[in-house]
Amino acid sequence: MSRTILAIDIGSTKVAAVIAEVDEYNSIKVTGHGIARSQGVKKGVITNIELAAKSIKKAVNDARRISGSNVSAATVSISNAYAKSQSSTGIVNIPNKDISIKEIKRAMDTALYNANVPNEYEVIHVLPYNFKVDDQDLIEDPFGMNATRMEVDTNIIITQKSSLSNLKKAVRSAGLEIEGIVLNSYASAIALMGEDEKELGVAVIDMGGQTSSMIMHIGNSIRYNDFLGVGSNHITNDLSMALHTPLNVAESVKRTYGNLIEISSDTIDLPVIGDENNKNSISLEIVHSVILARVEEALILLSKSMDKSAIKEQIGAGIILTGGMTKLEGIRELAQAIFHGMPVRLGAPRGLGGLFEELRDPSYSTVVGLLLYQAGKHTQYEIDNSRELLHHKEHIAEEDIKDLELSKKRHTPETQPKMSPKVRVDGISDNNDRNEIGYDMFKDLPHPEGEENGVKKMINWVKQLF
Repeated sequence: MSRTILAIDIGSTKVAAVIAEVDEYNSIKVTGHGIARSQGVKKGVITNIELAAKSIKKAVNDARRISGSNVSAATVSISNAYAKSQSSTGIVNIPNKDISIKEIKRAMDTALYNANVPNEYEVIHVLPYNFKVDDQDLIEDPFGMNATRMEVDTNIIITQKSSLSNLKKAVRSAGLEIEGIVLNSYASAIALMGEDEKELGVAVIDMGGQTSSMIMHIGNSIRYNDFLGVGSNHITNDLSMALHTPLNVAESVKRTYGNLIEISSDTIDLPVIGDENNKNSISLEIVHSVILARVEEALILLSKSMDKSAIKEQIGAGIILTGGMTKLEGIRELAQAIFHGMPVRLGAPRGLGGLFEELRDPSYSTVVGLLLYQAGKHTQYEIDNSRELLHHKEHIAEEDIKDLELSKKRHTPETQPKMSPKVRVDGISDNNDRNEIGYDMFKDLPHPEGEENGVKKMINWVKQLF
């Protein structure tokens, strides 16, 4: 059975909304998209809720008009602007000796409980990057293994509560419900990374209009993320000031003559700010030096950030560059020189069914990644912003579901303040009553003929217990 999904990338220069259909095999077919100029957002942060809501509403309405769908629940991106990450470890005993989904979530919940999350921050993602089963380290997937003890190392991504709250208000003011919140660089990475790159370790750098972000993905998960308040709009501003020409003209010059390798001695005539009837003759050498200086500065700062991560040596597959700034000619070669010869490739969103030509541009990597995230292309295990466990297991044992629901009743807020036992399979949330430990679920249990009275007794016993 197919379902309709909506992804919204709220950027500093544009808001992109895409609607798609996901079939029972999690294949995605894009059916509509809308792009609106971003208002009320600066450097990835909501600065005016009303204006931001208008931009979101316009983009979504355009997408709905093309798609013919009236979907109202969306997965949205959140900027790296105030996001941080910290490591935490959780250790649990395995009473039944076999590791189930419940045990994996319990270990991740323990790691979250042990984390020192500041009061003014809220958790977006809990991403495990290493499991240890008894004395065996570097376990890729502990599910189904026999053990007495399990340990998990996690990378916990957090963001300021105020920033997250303003984002939610803007989306809800646009008349939408929030189904999920995803770090924008994480979404971009999902749209761009290949399996070999995940395995070998890769850095994904998204250079947008007003911001640049970086994540480093090693093995099973994101291990490091950082943010830089510099984007392609800063190049436009620099050109406008250096050439004394209006911003719209400077933007056109950047797009037309933005070459980081070749230097031309030709000149162009540009209008003067405030007096467009007069023009100045400008050498393209000046244009080249202004663009090169800004791009070089951004890449050097990102290179220093990578050095500080202490895991640079584990990036075997090199760097993927994406975002609007990567359309500058020669940026790949410049990045290779600045990142000391590391392999660099330019990344654009992977092909999806029905993907509009406009969405194949590098600047739409995040919104395509949000669609893939909703279709279950997230990490192998993850606790999301709503404290749901996301995983790739097609079937969950019924005992696991019951144990998770019983855990919800047994643990008080004082003992497990951050736990939520809801489970989502392949990115699909199911909050229907059938997943609760209700009385109807016992009626569907198979039982030999003549044992119906035993089932009724069990139902009565549960009613008394709860």
